[in-house]
Formats: sequence, structure tokens, C-alpha cells
Amino acid sequence: MAGARPKLAILREQGVNSHVEMSYAMHHAGFETYDVHMSDLQAGRARLDQFHCLVACGGFSYGDVLGAGLGWARTILMHDGCRDQFAAFFQRPDTFALGVCNGCQMMSALKSIIPGAEHWPAFRRNQVEQFEARFVMTEILDSPSIFFAGMEGSQVPIVVSHGEGRAVFDNSDDQGKVLSAVRYVDNKGEPTEVYPYNPNGSPGGLTAVTTADGRFTIMMPHPERVFRTV
Repeated sequence: MAGARPKLAILREQGVNSHVEMSYAMHHAGFETYDVHMSDLQAGRARLDQFHCLVACGGFSYGDVLGAGLGWARTILMHDGCRDQFAAFFQRPDTFALGVCNGCQMMSALKSIIPGAEHWPAFRRNQVEQFEARFVMTEILDSPSIFFAGMEGSQVPIVVSHGEGRAVFDNSDDQGKVLSAVRYVDNKGEPTEVYPYNPNGSPGGLTAVTTADGRFTIMMPHPERVFRTV
């Protein structure tokens, strides 16, 4: 229906602090946004079948201790009701989702229930062994991701804010088959593994991946922190 605003869940967990910016950005992109805490899903106050899309937000879930995104994923995988809700959401043909920072880590750990995500990497400790918060330059790659449609070839400055953003693959076969969506580039526009242009040491500068149908995308940088053109 013309003028319809799809219902989007702004998903957060304990400690996530970028949900307000994400809601604002998605509202301006044309969505009707709803604040959904994981405790809402666990208690039945909200259900994922109410939404066509969700964004798993970033910003220090569980105090950003080591494996913070993995901890978030386990609250889903080890809770039968939540696991079933997420699995059903990902299986529906009319849904899509984005994971950012901690949400990226969380969704990568859910790849066993996300169709087409079997080659996704995990995100581990930055190679420089410290938290990185800075502007970096990225290149949007040609990929199926619906979030980057028509943007391929663009080079865009963006904020990173993470201690565990290095993409680590289970094996070389997965690295060769993953669908890359965004990578870090240096000041000459070339893909890089050199610090600080690449803040975490991900191979080939990789910082976002997607699925073959483009419905599910995860990325470490924070697009919601740089969407205002001022």
C-alpha cells in the first residue's frame, strides 16, 4: 500500500546504547520503529511475528566484555521460545534484518538458523588488542544486500566503535564463498589490512557480509551514527 511504513523492531540487549540513533535513522528511512528489548521477547510482551524487519543494534551489550555478541546470541539459542521466534522470523520469505556492531556479532553467532549465512565469519578481538573508536573509510561492494542496493562503488566515511571486529572464518572455504558487502579502504581507496585504515585486522578489509538473497546483512561499523548530512 502506498505510504505504508513497515513495522521494524529496534532490537537491543542489556548495555546496548545505539538504539535511539538507529530508530531515528530508520524512521527517516520510512519505517515505523518499535523499541524491543530481549526481555520483552522472553516475557511475551512482544513477538517477532509482529514485524517484517529487525535491526540488532550495537553499543556494549553486557558491558562489551569479551564475546559480548556471543553472550547475546546464547540468550536466544538457549531460550527455546526465543530460538523458535528467531528461526521462524528468518525463515519467513517477507522478512529482512540488519546487525550492527554487537548486533553483528550476535547475528553471526546465529548463522545456524539464518538461511544463507553458513559461510559468515565470527568477529574476534581486534588485532591491535585494544578498543577502536574512530572514523574510517569504507567501500560499498557489489552484493545482493538490500541495504546497499545502488550504492556499489561508493566510498563512505563511517564510525567504528568496537574491541572485537576482526572477521575470523572457520575455514578458507568459507572465506572464499562469503558474500562481502563492505570493506575498509585506505586513503588511496584500496582495500587494506593496514592499521589504522583497517581498525581490526579483518582479512581484505572485510567489514560487512550478506546472504545470497540480500535479506540479511551484518556489519561492524555504525551507519546510524553518520546518517545526518550536517
